[in-house]
Amino acid sequence: MKLLRHGSHPFEGRSSRHYNRWATGPLRWVYRSLARDVAATAPHGATVLDVGTGPGVLLAELARQRPDLELIGVDISADMVATAERNLARFAPRATALVGEAARLPVDDQRVDLVVSSLSLHHWSDPAAAVPELARVLRPGGRVIIYDVRAAPFPALVTAARGLFAGAAQLGVVRLGWLPFVRLRRLVLTA
Repeated sequence: MKLLRHGSHPFEGRSSRHYNRWATGPLRWVYRSLARDVAATAPHGATVLDVGTGPGVLLAELARQRPDLELIGVDISADMVATAERNLARFAPRATALVGEAARLPVDDQRVDLVVSSLSLHHWSDPAAAVPELARVLRPGGRVIIYDVRAAPFPALVTAARGLFAGAAQLGVVRLGWLPFVRLRRLVLTA
């Protein structure tokens, strides 16, 4: 599944504005649901990194639910990062967004307690190459939680995670909201 190359992104210009309208409007309930799941997992005072943050809606929802968290968003699209910065402005300085990609995260070693990604994995150009980066930025005992559609390349992540993460990969399903058919796959890795 080859989707993107470095330097190309489907969410530039008008597309980023359009996606922001959807994410902050009709799809906001999806991010609220995911934020509740993440908020229940994040340790008190944790630093959370959102890979593929898009317009930063998941981070904004986390900021509302958990004022104790430091939040960092990373996205390959400079337009999305600019949008995320606007959406996160009222939560500054504890919430910020940076340009970067999953396989080259602009974050120091062992800087974060929890890495999350929502509906982004299927856009990653090389999911297996991202796994060492996810492990690098995590503090000992930290976790990675990735949410995406069933067709996302979860097997590539699970295979690449062997030997880099302490426990076995946990692949399951998370239900969003009250509708029984609205579900995403969730992968959990522990450092």
